[in-house]
Amino acid sequence: MFELSKRILEKVSFDKTLFRKELTKAVKWVKPNEKTLLKVWCLATFGHQYMEEITEVFKNVG
Repeated sequence: MFELSKRILEKVSFDKTLFRKELTKAVKWVKPNEKTLLKVWCLATFGHQYMEEITEVFKNVG
């Protein structure tokens, strides 16, 4: 699910609302030990664009 989540997030990264929605789903789908990897990847890949959304989603779900 981790790799699939990454692909989906890359495809929806053009829209903030869609990105947030898919990131929220991805955090629920991935295994507990993959959540940290997903967060690090999101921050490295989209942090410049969606830092606030990423931080908030992981704070609320995590």
